[in-house]
Amino acid sequence: MYFPFRATRRPLSRRLILAIVVDQFRYDYLTRFRADYHDGIARLLDNGAVFTDARYIQYPTVTAVGHSTFLSGATPSVSGIIDNAWYDRNEKREVQRITDGKARLVGTDREAEGASPRRLLVSTLGDELKIAGRAARVIGMSIKDRGAILPAGHLADAAYWLEANKDHWSGFVSSDYYFPKKKLPDWVTDFNNAHPRARFAQLEWKELDTGKTFCTIEDKTCPSIEYTYFGNQLLEEFAEKTIESENLGGHDGIDILTVSFSSNDYVGHTVGPDAPAVRDISRRTDRELGKLLRFIDARIGLDNALIVFTADHGVAPEPHVQRGDERTMPGDWLGEEEYASRIGMALSGKFGRNSAFVAGDWFLNRRLSINLLYLDYDTIAKANADVVEVRRFAADVARGLPHLARVHTRDELLHGLTPPDAVGRAMQLGFYGPRSPDLVLLPEPYYMFAAQRSGTTHSTPYSYDTHVPLIFFGSGIRAGLFQNPVTINDVAPTLAALLQVETPSGSSGRILTEIMQ
Repeated sequence: MYFPFRATRRPLSRRLILAIVVDQFRYDYLTRFRADYHDGIARLLDNGAVFTDARYIQYPTVTAVGHSTFLSGATPSVSGIIDNAWYDRNEKREVQRITDGKARLVGTDREAEGASPRRLLVSTLGDELKIAGRAARVIGMSIKDRGAILPAGHLADAAYWLEANKDHWSGFVSSDYYFPKKKLPDWVTDFNNAHPRARFAQLEWKELDTGKTFCTIEDKTCPSIEYTYFGNQLLEEFAEKTIESENLGGHDGIDILTVSFSSNDYVGHTVGPDAPAVRDISRRTDRELGKLLRFIDARIGLDNALIVFTADHGVAPEPHVQRGDERTMPGDWLGEEEYASRIGMALSGKFGRNSAFVAGDWFLNRRLSINLLYLDYDTIAKANADVVEVRRFAADVARGLPHLARVHTRDELLHGLTPPDAVGRAMQLGFYGPRSPDLVLLPEPYYMFAAQRSGTTHSTPYSYDTHVPLIFFGSGIRAGLFQNPVTINDVAPTLAALLQVETPSGSSGRILTEIMQ
């Protein structure tokens, strides 16, 4: 019997998808600072679909992985974005998540390797809209290159990031992956020329309540603009200029603008989540988001926009605070060099007795990321050792070191031999064979690898790193508080369903039907 197809829902009249990521914004920043929000974040909380239990499900929880997950719905095991950086055995060098030897920077006098999404193995929402012939423009922007490139995808019209340190102040730049003629649009050049370094040099960041100076740009505590809220302020201004210059949301079709506010991450790494500066920059993020929403409302009307708000990861408490008199909680910094050296020395003692191997000979990387260790196969061959046995022995040594919760070899991960709990699953979902290392090390909660004993970081599968905000806002979205557990992998298939395009190719999430009117 033939049943004619009947569309149960027409594509919603969306003209602009605004996808917001705040880099290093824990979920509890919504609740701890709720009384301080009176603008953009408050508007989303009051009128959006707010998920209280949204999480990342992979290890590690870092910027590149979070941004690649957001609009692809893919875990690192599928997307190939396993960390912020890894060692590429074919290229015989450390590569960044967006390293592209074929691309060059555009928009700066500095001759340098560019960046692109080529290492991302899956499609994004923007890619699927382009493939369906529905997207007019897809543009990503951030202070960080990875924050601009990875959410926007392969077919984006542009991705812009900030080159604004003391040595190289160029403003917003891109690469010839997007601009093969090696020239930025005139409006970008004009924006950069109107925002020279001198505008920000020596600006003081003062606390809203007290007027206390946190730091001065380009002094020792704030070496450049991204370490202050002025970085987010500049990005918001650039977002407005992009919407205006590219007429985003102002024509037929659906445009996507991804905006990643990075300054929160630079500040959070330096001072930790309990510091007054984190509260202050969170409040100022509320203001910047409110300004951007008002601009969109005045230009195209918020009824014609759909906003999604999240973060790429959380952050651990700073160990000094954890172990202070008020808390007496666990936590400390673990020395990168010390742990690598202790494992390497044990390998030399076991397999290098008849040679002159030193501890460092066994690894291709020692400071890249200590939780991902790549063995040097040439050293193993010279020692006439079996690589599987070397991995097994190295893992046994690491398991005997203090404050490591779990250690897995690539052989265990390749065969799915991790405990069947959430942490074991997170380690499995973070593993992609062609790129992943020989050893994956996971510290105990509140412990972190660091080159020096200051500041804090993130990467673990523990709640303080995985639990992030997730809010949908716009017409057709059922506002309210949703306390059922969801994952950030659910964002891409939900947006694809709302826009009636194919789900991105690596997506592992579900459609959040509970927010659809």
